[in-house]
Amino acid sequence: MIVTQEWTHALTCMQQTVLLTAIRGPDGVAKYHPSKFLLRWYRRCVLLGALDHNVFETPYDPRGGSFTGPSYEWPPGLPHDWTDKMNSVVDNYLKSLDELPHHFQLHLMHATEIIGYKHPDPKIRDWWNWVYLELVKDMHLSPETEKDLDFRLGDSEAQWRETSSKATQS
Repeated sequence: MIVTQEWTHALTCMQQTVLLTAIRGPDGVAKYHPSKFLLRWYRRCVLLGALDHNVFETPYDPRGGSFTGPSYEWPPGLPHDWTDKMNSVVDNYLKSLDELPHHFQLHLMHATEIIGYKHPDPKIRDWWNWVYLELVKDMHLSPETEKDLDFRLGDSEAQWRETSSKATQS
């Protein structure tokens, strides 16, 4: 059984790898740290549910345990627009960044970029693109275009080296 959602299988190997680097989350933070609630939705957008192999379509579906569990509670069977609640989760995440390893933050930022450009559901894709732009703004950077992303992570070693620091290419 493959654990990643079908949409990820069309990505380059390098892009799939980037998605997987952010799955685990940061070391040394509490189980209910603000990062964990953002990560739960992230995992739901990339992985299949471990118990029933489902694709989660919302961040509030009560299934999923703690690893892919809901990012917040909402009454079962009562659909709603989840974006406002998740925007608050992102705000809390950004306020907690000083508590997180920078290395993890970079993994998550690059992973949100991929979901924000490649996820097949327009609402999910647009929301994650917004998250990517927020993370980029928080670091005072400029966003990468989808074309630039595809060049950098296009399974070509030459292209990857062209866009990477020589100091980290060993």
